[in-house]
Amino acid sequence: MDVLNDLMGGFGSAFSPMHLLLAFAGCTLGSLVGVLPGLGPATTVALLLPLTFVFDPTGALVLFAGIYYGGMYGGSTTAILLNVPGETASVPTTLEGHPMARSGRAGAALATAAIGSFVAGTISTVGITFAGPAMAQIAEKIQPAEYFAVMILAFATVTAVVADAPARGLCSLFLGLAIGLVGIDSLTGQARYTFGVPELYDGIQIVAVAVGLFAIGEALYTAARLRRAPEERVLPVGGRIGMSPEDWRRSWKPWLRGTAIGLPIGALPAGGAEIPTFLSYNVEKRLSRHKKQFGKGAIEGVAGPEAANNAAFSGVLMPLLTLGIPTSATAGVLLIAFQMYNVQPGPQLFETQSALVWTLIASLYIGNVMLLVLNLPLIPLWVKLLRLPRPLLTAGILVFAALGVYALSQNAVDLGIAVLFGVLGFGMRRTGYPVAPLILGAVLGPMAETQFRRALAFSEGDWTIFFTRPLSAAILCLSLIALVGPMAARAIRRTRGRAPETAG
Repeated sequence: MDVLNDLMGGFGSAFSPMHLLLAFAGCTLGSLVGVLPGLGPATTVALLLPLTFVFDPTGALVLFAGIYYGGMYGGSTTAILLNVPGETASVPTTLEGHPMARSGRAGAALATAAIGSFVAGTISTVGITFAGPAMAQIAEKIQPAEYFAVMILAFATVTAVVADAPARGLCSLFLGLAIGLVGIDSLTGQARYTFGVPELYDGIQIVAVAVGLFAIGEALYTAARLRRAPEERVLPVGGRIGMSPEDWRRSWKPWLRGTAIGLPIGALPAGGAEIPTFLSYNVEKRLSRHKKQFGKGAIEGVAGPEAANNAAFSGVLMPLLTLGIPTSATAGVLLIAFQMYNVQPGPQLFETQSALVWTLIASLYIGNVMLLVLNLPLIPLWVKLLRLPRPLLTAGILVFAALGVYALSQNAVDLGIAVLFGVLGFGMRRTGYPVAPLILGAVLGPMAETQFRRALAFSEGDWTIFFTRPLSAAILCLSLIALVGPMAARAIRRTRGRAPETAG
């Protein structure tokens, strides 16, 4: 009953005119950026971080949650009509959605994506409503040694899973950890990596890092490809946007299966939205009675992955809210948003910031309904936006990013840091180095250091505390497996690949 009472209180706050307006603005903006190729939720939230400082923390987080949700909805429009996945998680949708659009069934593909997203978003929000407080109570019993081990697990899994080459992922992670060390050491009072620059004594402004890596880096990357990449042709929607009885019959089970896959995997470190969407696509391909249609426009291949994509979002929120650990790049930027308002997600959040948390959860229910109502009627408008000239869009991102960072602290050093990290982000994209481990290292590094020191203080300097406590030792073993496992699997595949050649 406490949960329901808290949720009702959250709805009371979420239905205030200001929060409703911010939820509406977030959903609309999120759908817009989800539709436009090259922009994603992480880039947009990073871009808006400095500009939303005028709002109260609850209002700003309601806005960011709407953007994240809307981005998940909007990505399907680009994938289906343009054959361009805005994010990796939208790739399965392009495989089946675009062939459906080519055969004149774009309306059905867009409808199953939108309704599936609504179903998955609502079910997974119910999940976080009841599982979130229980998870926070369990997390309260975790000691610093276990907390540090969980962060190591997050570092290991994100580095190993996100990066095609783990060595590159580790380089990106260590660079992020080094960035997190800049500033005055809270224990000894000594300056670390400040190079005598007084503006760095408080550490590198993490908002500037996020804006540089995501917004400026993405704009530079898009600008560099303008001349070489041809403009993609947008397919007309054509016909009615809706589903036939046959489409409903073939979609409802994939919606539920996609939700069941997306929610738990999204809650795992490095689970994100990519793994559950591809897994859902493969499950639907195996279970479908229309296997021959896959690759040519099977509606199950759109319904399942789109549901998994949205369910993973609520899954990502669980470790973020209850442990303060982001499990994806976008969650990392959301954690920066929390910290910008001096709100620290973690086991105590449901007690210390109860009103904020329940308003945020209630706004997810409201945002889901808003997106369903908004998206289907507005699809013709999104199609027109897809025809925006890319140079105009890129220039706009650069201007807003620069203005936002400068307006936050009116400090030229922060602007320089954003530009520097923009160039770094561009270089990382061009050379195949993942950005996610870097931002997670920069955000989680100081927290990991704090927990590491607390654990040593409790054990009076005994390093074995991390291995003598059973839970901590088990989590560290999992971290090692997560890091070494993919490398071992690749080595075994290479060995097996060479064996037939040698035998031949």
